[in-house]
Amino acid sequence: MTNIGRQSERRGDLKVLSPSKAKALEELRPWEGPAVLLVDLDAFYASVEQRDHPDWKGKPVIVGGDPDRRGVVSTASYEARAFGVHSAMASSVARRLCPQAIWTCGDHAHYEQVSAQIMAILADETPFMQQVSIDEAFLDVTPTRANPEHPVKIAARIQQRVLQEVGVTCSVGVGSTKTVAKVASDANKPFGLTVVYPGEERAFLAPLPIRSMSGVGAVSEARLHRFGITTLADLAVADQDVLRDVFGKNADLMRQRALGGELSPVRSDDQMKSISHETSFAVDLVERQQIMAAVRSMAGKVGRRLRAKSLQAGTIALKVRLADRSLHSAQRSLSAPTCDDLALRQVLEELLDQVWKPGRAVRLVGVAATKLVEAGGWEACWEQQSLFDLGKAAVSDDPSALDGERGEGNPVERRGGRLQPLASEQKRAQLLSAADAVRDRFGDAGVQFGFEVKESRNTTGTQPL
Repeated sequence: MTNIGRQSERRGDLKVLSPSKAKALEELRPWEGPAVLLVDLDAFYASVEQRDHPDWKGKPVIVGGDPDRRGVVSTASYEARAFGVHSAMASSVARRLCPQAIWTCGDHAHYEQVSAQIMAILADETPFMQQVSIDEAFLDVTPTRANPEHPVKIAARIQQRVLQEVGVTCSVGVGSTKTVAKVASDANKPFGLTVVYPGEERAFLAPLPIRSMSGVGAVSEARLHRFGITTLADLAVADQDVLRDVFGKNADLMRQRALGGELSPVRSDDQMKSISHETSFAVDLVERQQIMAAVRSMAGKVGRRLRAKSLQAGTIALKVRLADRSLHSAQRSLSAPTCDDLALRQVLEELLDQVWKPGRAVRLVGVAATKLVEAGGWEACWEQQSLFDLGKAAVSDDPSALDGERGEGNPVERRGGRLQPLASEQKRAQLLSAADAVRDRFGDAGVQFGFEVKESRNTTGTQPL
């Protein structure tokens, strides 16, 4: 492993390469074989906030939900992390650890815009890019005859471009595989550049704890520890039956990752696999009407993101976390893909019946759209008459009341035990298009349905992780 380092000099508010780092870039060993970068934005949400609020620089900043309303930490600046604060920690715990921290609930839409700027820089460096989250992306920068530039020089240039053009830092891991690059990116944060040359993968990975590798979570870690497997070297030589017991069909893949030999390509044409939103409540919800209002609000956020990316969902899923912290989920495949969240209400009503029983208190709801396909433009989202066959699936206590009201195939929703027709596809398209435009300009609070206003008053303020 070669650690190019994270040390830099400051000129004004701008970090620049230190002489030692610049010299290291001039003394690089030749690179032979595949080269993959993992670009990881450092404490991304908090870094954006510190960029946008210069007086917050150098101070502990926490982006997360209200400590008094069951909030959760989304991201903490490195100044806050020094006190033990980390992502997914309860905000109340984070406040005790770092009472002097600056708190903000953040702006996820703004973070997505900043992320898009950075991803454009990466795409400018190479067309072989695979974005895996809002703050991470893999790049294939294998030297070729047409482009023989050393991968480490590309990585260093990316760091400087992101800093100078966007104003935040990133750490980069350079390796021969995605697994090695990912692990390396975490080795020297923030603003680190860690290089694992071809042939050094096993030596680099062997002493690391098993949790450092993607695919090993808390549950898998605990099970492996019971078998005496604590390092990636242990994992690489573990009994096959043990690995199969822990990882199932992924047993061989995890062994190959531990050996540094997993060769999954950087797929530049990978589409986003899912879009989801969830929210937790300061006060548990008990009434069905309250719960469904929150579900509709989350569906609206998912629908907006689908439309913004010209995607449609083939499957919709609902999850709820009850007051006892148990998690329940259900999903439904749609008869045709859609990005119309208003038309999803009936499906979500039926899914709610599968995951919740009257009288159970709910502390979190989430809606996810999966099996995404390109919509082919906004209009394609609305070519879906009789989308869910709702007229057949739902039961009204007075079916005759709908005669003459519901055009054939128009989606319906249940209100007070009765089915009511939704507006026509064209009217819904106009309504949601106008609402999206206002929110794009003024933020989510720029325009809200009545149920969204009420639901927003009872959330913890936590940004999506």
